[in-house]
Amino acid sequence: MFSTKTYQERRQVLHQRFDSGILLFLGNEYVGKNYAANTYPFRQDSSFLYYFGLNQANLVGLIDLEGGTAQLFGDDLSMDDIVWTGNQPSIKELGMRIGVELTASLQELDRYLEKAVEKNRKIHFLPPYRLKNAQKLSTWLNLPMTQIQEYASTSLVQAVVAQRSIKSAEEVAEMEKAMAVSRIIHHRIMRHARPGIKEAELASLAQGIALASEGDLAYPPIVTINGQTLHNHHHHHTLKEGQLVLADIGAEAESIYASDITRTFPVSTSFTKKQKEIYQIVLDAEIKAIEACRPNVPYRDIHFLAAQVIVAGLKDLGLMQGDVEEAVAAGAHTLFFMHGLGHMIGLDVHDMEDLGEDYVGYSENIRRSKDFGTAYLRLGRELEAGFVLTVEPGIYFIPELIHRWNAENKCAEFINYKKVKKYLKFGGIRIEDNVLITEDAHRVLGKPIAKTLKEVEALRSK
Repeated sequence: MFSTKTYQERRQVLHQRFDSGILLFLGNEYVGKNYAANTYPFRQDSSFLYYFGLNQANLVGLIDLEGGTAQLFGDDLSMDDIVWTGNQPSIKELGMRIGVELTASLQELDRYLEKAVEKNRKIHFLPPYRLKNAQKLSTWLNLPMTQIQEYASTSLVQAVVAQRSIKSAEEVAEMEKAMAVSRIIHHRIMRHARPGIKEAELASLAQGIALASEGDLAYPPIVTINGQTLHNHHHHHTLKEGQLVLADIGAEAESIYASDITRTFPVSTSFTKKQKEIYQIVLDAEIKAIEACRPNVPYRDIHFLAAQVIVAGLKDLGLMQGDVEEAVAAGAHTLFFMHGLGHMIGLDVHDMEDLGEDYVGYSENIRRSKDFGTAYLRLGRELEAGFVLTVEPGIYFIPELIHRWNAENKCAEFINYKKVKKYLKFGGIRIEDNVLITEDAHRVLGKPIAKTLKEVEALRSK
């Protein structure tokens, strides 16, 4: 938790954007994995955590805009609860930690909202992504379950996105803590990987380091020899000489702030010539993209800059041909680089994605593309000081996609399919770092994690 003052100030800033009504923030509950008492690990709602700071289940926060007060609702533990969980702070004590003096039970919240509905008061809430919270809203506000998303408050979404997008110094410090753990993880698995072990051993190593740091992983780890599958969470393959391992792993600090880091390295102690060539193109694209990060620059432009670096590099290898800018304009690069360059990151690895990606990553001036590849760009808007985002270009050889494009003769003026077919078993390479936008430039978070060819091979040989 941050200081009491931090949460008071966050709520006050939000309050000032509204004239009347109620702002309602639902915390999360435990979710049963296969029955109610055997739960998934608890994860608090990020917006509740941002404004009310309590990483505990079954809580609801409320800001009454007309009364100017914040309130916390929850139930104190019964003796039966204490037997199983030990004693916990009371709701009153929890409220004091975050500067909320008015606390009450969940039953009293029912009556509070019932009266608000009777008086036709505007109740702002964020779009729920969990069924139980949708059910609660339906009951409290007399709304049909099937239309809950439609009744979510656009003005509250926009206000929360505007506030949470700009990271404070204390938030960045927490993300640096997560980065420090991610650095340990990536260096450890680079050293540990060898022919004959399974991907699962590397994934479990990452999980263990994260838990030992008193945090967790920010998302299920991607540790795979099939790097051409963008989100590959299967870990049953055995590593073999000549293969590449793509490791997309980000630690989450105890405060829940996330990191998101990808490195790619050889199972052998060194890259092959072909692997070095593709790897260097991806690294060049990442470095150029990071260098371009600064306030007021549309991230969509930086995405296309990375695409141009990739096309130029592949052209030098004979895999692509023709004019580089024309190839990117035609979308020819998306055969190899078909995802977006990056996304916002903070309390969520895809920060605030539950609020609507277009609200977070786009603006009135920059709208999401519908084109293949570019449509996957989660962040396109102009960058602002205080944004923290990922920069993660990649090159992938997806056999199914290559065969389809070739059959359609798609972008044939820019793609040398005959040579591309020699890479069908190559896999994929991605390199990713987390970047803070400063007042006039940028800063890569955390101490450097090995990513040059020389640095990676040095770790592999230890």
